[in-house]
Amino acid sequence: MSEGKIAVILIRGTINAGREEKETLNMLNLRKKHSCVVLDKNPVNTGMVKKCKDYVAYGEISPETLEELKKKRGKEKQKHYALHPPRGGFGRVGTKKAHAEKGSLGNLGEKINDLIKRMI
Repeated sequence: MSEGKIAVILIRGTINAGREEKETLNMLNLRKKHSCVVLDKNPVNTGMVKKCKDYVAYGEISPETLEELKKKRGKEKQKHYALHPPRGGFGRVGTKKAHAEKGSLGNLGEKINDLIKRMI
């Protein structure tokens, strides 16, 4: 198993989502738009996140961003955070395309830290 934490942010609503995607998002505690959850990086969590990649943005969160998120948005042992929409928006393409197509969905990698800082 690899170490680290991944942050998952629900970008799109679940209207017209399939049953499997809705159940997976429910298991991840992502029920409202712009909610964020921080998970351990392991094969189970990674598989669940990849299953609902068309509705979330995810990536490996840095320890500095995690501390800032805890300080401004959470309690001590909390892993679920309510965020604001990002300052400056999601970009020109918006929330309907994957990151590979210049959108804001899917695996953002290290850019998830910038997105979280704009949403705090």
